[in-house]
Parts: sequence; structure tokens; C-alpha cells
Amino acid sequence: MSRSFPAPSLAPLIASLWLACTATFAHAEPMTDVNALAQKEQQPLLDTLRDLVSIESGSKDIDGLNQIAERVAGQLKQLGGTVEILHPTDVYRLDDTPETIGPAVHAVFKGTGSKKIMLIAHMDTVYLKGMLKDQPFRVDGDKAYGLGIADDKQGVALILHTVAMLQKLNFRDYGTLTVLTNGDEEISSPGWRSTITKFAADQDVVFSFEGGGTEGTLRLATSGIGSAYLTVHGKSSHAGARPEGGINALYELSHQVLQMKDLSKPEQGLKLNWTVSKAGTNRNVIPADASAQADARALKVADFDELQKALQEKIKNRLLPDSRVELKFEVRRPPLEANDASRRVAAYGKTVYGEIGLSLKVDEKAAGGGTDAAFAALKTSGAVVEGMGLSGFGAHSNDAEYVQINSIVPRLYLATRMIMDLSTGKLK
Repeated sequence: MSRSFPAPSLAPLIASLWLACTATFAHAEPMTDVNALAQKEQQPLLDTLRDLVSIESGSKDIDGLNQIAERVAGQLKQLGGTVEILHPTDVYRLDDTPETIGPAVHAVFKGTGSKKIMLIAHMDTVYLKGMLKDQPFRVDGDKAYGLGIADDKQGVALILHTVAMLQKLNFRDYGTLTVLTNGDEEISSPGWRSTITKFAADQDVVFSFEGGGTEGTLRLATSGIGSAYLTVHGKSSHAGARPEGGINALYELSHQVLQMKDLSKPEQGLKLNWTVSKAGTNRNVIPADASAQADARALKVADFDELQKALQEKIKNRLLPDSRVELKFEVRRPPLEANDASRRVAAYGKTVYGEIGLSLKVDEKAAGGGTDAAFAALKTSGAVVEGMGLSGFGAHSNDAEYVQINSIVPRLYLATRMIMDLSTGKLK
């Protein structure tokens, strides 16, 4: 006997599809309280940005760095954090590291949940004291201009006002919310690299608030930056009367540089380029000393290790056996490598941006210079996401550095929502 199935048996499936669609549409809508608060927070953030830009804080301007650290620490204290101004004790001395390193501001906000989230930015700039008068803070249309405004005072301001929004929303579902702003990023963070790595090691997520460029791109990878220093010691002698009595350091340096010219591996992102050299004192003197510097870039931490070994092996082969060759290699910044955790967090960021009708670019391929995000990633298994800052342009330019004002509300919304949803388990 044939049996017909009544149409109502499809009802559970239809209901499930309807609920899924409803959930999708609901998720596509912005959280109105967060979005509305972000709009109200725009002008206060601009006011903070004006104050920060008005403090000159070049990497070697210790007075200025102390002043901006006090300003940032004061605002974090008002927001209820446990705040301290730190001074470096573990300095990684690079070739150009100044005697004194600027401070860092460390703040911790304790919540009721379990997730550990860290926000980082830097307070120092590349500019010299006295340059502020040529480019003070100003607003022109949808752009705010100022020295260091894009790199990275916008990042500091964005962190301050993201924390302010969480306070105003009475949101404390995170375990700890840690803020660290340092004063030596532009000189490769010699004083704070180890601190960044230490504080980041047990975090679930680290958000770095360098600018997102003109398109507001999140970056999951950055290039590692290294420097090689080659020094040759020979022996001077009269170049005309007795050249054979000398050991020509310039000859040996040339030999060394030429035999190292093929150590680059462009197919894997490893680059070594000799860029600076110096030899000799007078035309008629065989040079006793010569030196050269190289710029190195890598996409993987292991590539720098291999490069150092290759360089040390190369210098064993000398043109002039009586010369003495020394090589020093500095990892100025390790590369930041994308991992599954950072990909997952960034993908969720795309969803959050979609709620306010915007698309969010995520770049997994390293481009340009390195950042402190790479130090944060060295010992953590959690996500590290760079480029959370405002859109802007003209970093390191003394007449064209700006941020786009229309990126303030979206970035505040993004940062606040990401912290909230990470804390409550919506982003797993």
C-alpha cells in the first residue's frame, strides 16, 4: 500500500531555515548602543589626539616622552586601570641605540571573565624637537593633520577611547584588558621589546594599533628587519713607496661583500643588500680599516637564523689571509607570521565591519616595515593582529601626515566589538 507524507513534516526544516536566516540578518545589524556610542566618542577622541600631537615626543626626546607618558597614564587612571609608568631595565643595545630610552605606560583592567586581551601602540615619533611649529594639529575637511598623528598617536588615542567606550557600556566580561604604550618603537624598541614579548606571552589576543593605511587594512604578517655589520682590519702602508707592506682592508671588504651578494632568497622573502661602506683615510695610504652595512629582510624567524650562520661561514673565506674580518648581525625586528588564531580573529573582524556596511581588508602577506606586533607574537600561541588603527597617510613626513576622520567611528566600533565578542565567547 502506497503511503503519502503530509506536507507538515517539512515544517521543522522550514523553521530551521527561517531561524538561520533570521540569525544572519540579525547579526548583520550593528549593535546600536555600541555604534551610537562610537559616534559620540569621535569628538573626544579628536580632542585627545590634538593633545597628544601637541606634545613633541621624538624617540630621543626624553622630556617629551615623559610628558606624553604622564598624559596617557593619567587618562588610563581616570578610566579605572591599575597604571604604572615603566622605565627600561633590559635594553637590547643596537648600533644606533641612544644612551637613554623613553618610558612605557602599562595599565591593567580586571574584569569578571577569563579572556586575556592586550592592546599596544607607541608614543614616540621620528621627528626632532622644534618641528611641531611647522605642522601643528589641524583639521582640514575629513583629515586631521599633525606630526606623528598617523604613526602612532592615533593608535594611542584609539586605545584610550576604546577603553572609555567599554567603561561607558559597563562591560567587564574580559578577564584582563592590558594596555602597553612604549616610547622607542621608531628606534626598533630596544628598551621594550622584551617587555612586550613577556606581557603578550599569555594573552589570548593582542591587537596592535598601528595605522591601517589608506584602506584600513588589518595585517597578519610583517617583514622582519635585520642589519649586518662587516668590519675588516688590515694594515696601513704608503700606497706608492711600499704598498706591499700593508694589508689592504678595502680589497678584503670588497671580496667579502661580493661573496655575500647571492645570499638573498627572493622566492621565500629573504633579502640581503649591502647599502653603506667606508674605507681609507687618504688617497696615498693603504687602508687599514674598512666597514660595510647591509639591510636584511625576512618573512620567517628561522630565515634570520640561517642567514646569520651563512654570513659567519662566508667570512672564513678571506682574500688576504692576514686580514681580520668581524661580522655582527642584529635582528632589529623579527617578522610577524600569520597563524590560524590571527586568521580566525581577523575573519571575525570582517563580519563586524559588515554590520556597519563596510568591507575590511585583511592581508596575510608581509609588506613594508616591521612593527612591535612581531615582538608580541614571539612567545604567544594566541592571535596577534596588526593595523587596528585609523586610516591615514604620510607617516614620517613633516608636511603631509594625516588620519582620516571618517575612520574613527568604524575603528572604535571594530575594536570595542572585537573585545566584547572575544570576552563573551562569540568569537572562539
